[in-house]
This record gives sequence, structure tokens and C-alpha cells, in this order.
Amino acid sequence: MALPRQKFREIVFQLLYGQEFGEIESRESMDLVMRQLKVTRSSVKKGLEKVQEILKHIESLDKEIAYASKDYPLERISKVERTILQMCLYEMLYEETPSKVAITEAVRLSRKFGSPEGATFVNGILDHIYKKHGD
Repeated sequence: MALPRQKFREIVFQLLYGQEFGEIESRESMDLVMRQLKVTRSSVKKGLEKVQEILKHIESLDKEIAYASKDYPLERISKVERTILQMCLYEMLYEETPSKVAITEAVRLSRKFGSPEGATFVNGILDHIYKKHGD
């Protein structure tokens, strides 16, 4: 059975978030994500591939986020919200994911892993970038 896109985003989020704290390709990290999300090693490996693609563009993604949150410095954005912004902005700008889908998923992830206030913040930032770039 194919892995639902929402579940895959959760894998990517956890791996991207975790890379900030250490080696994400270790067996322990992969096993932890597999247990938490009840997914296969193959799914985690695909998630790691996407994380590597996101990391190639991290500077440009952070510039877009900083541009959209001019009154709120990048360093002050919580790591959860910043990771979600990076991941979903990557989908909007570098993949063929419709922007509205990426924004909706970003808000869902923010509510699940962050806070309601964070979800509102993420929605505002991505909406601002969406208006700048269009769909």
C-alpha cells in the first residue's frame, strides 16, 4: 500500500527537524522515526532523500522566510515553525505541489507539532510568499 502524502510529510518534517540536533542518517534516528510514525525503513530512506534536497536550497528558503517575516527575525522563529516553513516552501517553489495544498499541509503540521499560534504564523508567512510568487 502506498504511503499517504500526509504521512510522508510527517517523516520529512521529523527528519528535517532532527538534523538540527545531530546525525539523521544514523540507525537509531531511522529506527526512532519508524517506531514513532509506524512506517517502513524504505519510507524513511525516501524521506531522507527529500531532506537532502531541501538542505540544498536551505539558504534561499531561509531568505524567503526572512523576507516575509521582516518584523520577526529568522532566529526568533521557533525551530518547529521554521522547519515546517522550509519544508512546505520547498514544495511550493521547487516541486509541483500546488501552493494551497502546501500551505494547508503546513498549517496542519503546525497544529500537530507546534501550536495554534504557530499555525497562524506559518499560514501568514506562506500566504505572503504565495502572493509574491503566485501559483
